Amino acid sequence: HACSPPFLLFRSFSHLSASCTKLSTMSGAPQESKVVRDFKKVLGENERGAVAVAAIHALTTMIKESGASTIMELEILLKAAQEQLQEMNFEGQRSKAIQLTAACELFARHVTRTALDIGNFDACKKRLIDRGERFAAQADVSRAVIADNMLPFIRDGTVMLVHGYSNVVIIALTKAASAGIRFKVILTEGCPERDGFKVCEELQKAGIPTELVVDTALGYVMQEVDMVLTGAAGVCESGGIINKLGTYQMSVIAKEAKKPFYVAAESYKFCRLYPLSPTDLPDAEKEGPPVMQNGVKVRTPPSDFTPPANITLLLTDIGVLTPSAVSDELIKLYY
Repeated sequence: HACSPPFLLFRSFSHLSASCTKLSTMSGAPQESKVVRDFKKVLGENERGAVAVAAIHALTTMIKESGASTIMELEILLKAAQEQLQEMNFEGQRSKAIQLTAACELFARHVTRTALDIGNFDACKKRLIDRGERFAAQADVSRAVIADNMLPFIRDGTVMLVHGYSNVVIIALTKAASAGIRFKVILTEGCPERDGFKVCEELQKAGIPTELVVDTALGYVMQEVDMVLTGAAGVCESGGIINKLGTYQMSVIAKEAKKPFYVAAESYKFCRLYPLSPTDLPDAEKEGPPVMQNGVKVRTPPSDFTPPANITLLLTDIGVLTPSAVSDELIKLYY
């Protein structure tokens, strides 16, 4: 590593075991690690807080407080911290696992690039902390930027179909309503979580007229709407998205009905995944075992993959993108 003279690389291993243990234990007894506690603290302070932002805050704090004296040691400590974050259980909250992985991978890439660019460890560490804090600050305002980018797509009299619970969608629609645009939102029920009811409640607080339809009525109501809008758990290299189950079938019906299908997603959800089918998903999003209800096996897959061919545009904090532009943006982020 450019930041670490050879003798310092050897020295780093003498501290490594103790430093890694310090990440996950205290007073000799295993317990929740400091990086996980910091992550939960940041997330708990903001009801709509993004997992990626909390992860970058926690990893940046870990770098600030670490006793690492070489880049090699810092990278190993960072890897251990990332593994501890990724071992967290986000049961019932699909999108968080993909967000977290994408944020950790991006931060690790920043560490590698900084190590190659700067020849002094202290300067290297300072640059990493600055980058981490800047990334978190930019991510904090990304939803407001997306809300601004979405405004031209919503006009007076627009009727839109929305699927799934998405903070960025709620924030964007609330901002459109506060700007005086009059529109109506039809929401899917969103089984099994039935999160359509929760979205309805939040939009009604903003004075937005809403209706709820059962998930099986997608084809029935499609002719009533002008556009379809959804969030995303993850935006893949191809420009397709992983999202709540039912997104794929909604995109198929929208395409057949010639309705534009828009996706609102923060750029920190861009991930280096390349699913090939609606069921080709990362482990965190895969279908679990069936549950028994009244003696019947019931399958409840949480997510599906919507291919880029079914998506009209991605409304992001780095601009309004076609699905084919996502791979270029990932190259910019990582290389």
